[in-house]
Amino acid sequence: MRFGYFSSAAVLTIVALGSAAPIVQAQTPEAAAAQIAALRTQGSSGLQTFLQTYAQQLNLPLGTLPQPEVRAALDSLCQQRDCHASRLYWYTDLEQAKAIAKAEGKPILSLRLLGRLDEELSCANSRFFRIILYPNAQVSQVLRERFVLHWQSVRPVPKVSIDFGDGRKLERTLTGNSIHYILDSAGRPIDALPGLYGPQAFLRQLQQAEQAVQEYGRRQGADRESFLQQYHRDRLAAIQTAWTADLKQAGITAVPKLAPLPEGVPTAEEASRVAVSKMVVEMPLLMRISLAAARNRTLLETVTDQAAWVKLAELHRDDARLDTSSRNLMRSKNPSLLAATKSVPASTADPFGALLSKFEAVIALDTVRNEYLLHNQIHQWFVEGQTTDQVETLNDRVYSQLFLTPSSDPWLGLLPADGYAAIENDGIRQ
Repeated sequence: MRFGYFSSAAVLTIVALGSAAPIVQAQTPEAAAAQIAALRTQGSSGLQTFLQTYAQQLNLPLGTLPQPEVRAALDSLCQQRDCHASRLYWYTDLEQAKAIAKAEGKPILSLRLLGRLDEELSCANSRFFRIILYPNAQVSQVLRERFVLHWQSVRPVPKVSIDFGDGRKLERTLTGNSIHYILDSAGRPIDALPGLYGPQAFLRQLQQAEQAVQEYGRRQGADRESFLQQYHRDRLAAIQTAWTADLKQAGITAVPKLAPLPEGVPTAEEASRVAVSKMVVEMPLLMRISLAAARNRTLLETVTDQAAWVKLAELHRDDARLDTSSRNLMRSKNPSLLAATKSVPASTADPFGALLSKFEAVIALDTVRNEYLLHNQIHQWFVEGQTTDQVETLNDRVYSQLFLTPSSDPWLGLLPADGYAAIENDGIRQ
C-alpha cells in the first residue's frame, strides 16, 4: 500500500500496489481515520506496511519530526505517541492481546497509566517511557520480537495550564504513575515493574520475567503457584542482597544485619505426602517469608536517606544511559534546545549535554528506588499470594497502596480536606 497526504487538507490517500484494487482516496478526516482503522486490524503487519511505504518520510535528520499528517496517522495506527521513534504496535483491548499472545506463544507487556499513551500529555512516567524505553534500539527490538504490547488507561491524567497573561501558556500534567505488568497469554500476572526504570535495568527485568512466564507455562495446577511464589521469594532475597551490597559500596557504615528469608515454598506434591492441604503446609512459611522481608525492608529504608539514595543511584548510572535514538527524540521534541546546542562554540558546554546528564541522574535514582522499594513490595504480595492472580485487582492495589492514588479519591490527593485556598468553592468547576 502507498499512503499520501494532500497538503491543503491533510487528507490520507491509500493506494493498493500490486493488486487490481482501485486507488482509495480519503477526502475527509473521517475517511482517513477509517483507513487507519483498517490497517490496525492487520496488527503489526499493518504497521510494517505503513513504515515501508513512508520509509523516506520517516528517515529524518537529527532534530526533525515527521510531517504532522504522517506523524498523526502513525501514532493513531500504533496507538502510541512518537511511534516514529519506537515503531511498536500496541493493543488497547486486552482480549485481543491475549489471543495474539496465545497464537504467537509470547507473554504480554501490559502498561497501565493515567491518560492515554497516544497523547502528548499522558502522565509523566508514561511520557518518559516514550523517550527513554520504547525508542531505545535494544528495548524496542525485545518488545517487538518477544512480547505482545497492550496499554490501558486507569483514569484521565490531571492537567494544568498556566496563563502568564501575555499570550504565553505553560501546559503540564500533575501527579500520576505508570506500571508495566508482565502477563502470560491467559492474562495472569507473573511480575510487574512499577514506575520508571533505566533502559538496561528494564531489559534485565524483562528477561527475568519472560523466563518466569515460560517456566510458569511448563507447569500445571498448584505447582504453577508454588513456582511463582518461589520465584518472587528469590527475587525478594536478591533485592535485599543487592541493596545491602550497594549501601556498603556507597560507604554507608550503619548497614543493618538482615534476617535470611526462609527457603523452599512447598509444592502440591510435598503437601500431599503429609495428607494435608497445601495451604496448611505453606501458609506459615509464606508468612515467615513475608514478615522477614518486611522487617528487612524497614531496616534498609531506615539507613537509606536521600543522600544515600543519590549515592546508590550513582552506582547504577550506566543502567540509565540513553541511547542515540532516545537522545535524538529528545532533541527533536525540543527544537529551541537543539538550536542553542548548534549555536554555542565548540569550547562551550553543550546545554543538551547538561540537561541529559541531569535527566539520566534522575532516571538512575528512580530506578533504584522503584526496584528496592516498590518492586520489593510487589514481590512480597506475590509471595503472600493475595490479590495477584487478576491484573485488575492487583492494579487497584498498586495504585492505592504503592502509588497512593486510589480510585476512591476523585481528586488524586490534589484537594486536601483540611486545606483552604481562599477561592470560591475551592476553585472547583464541574
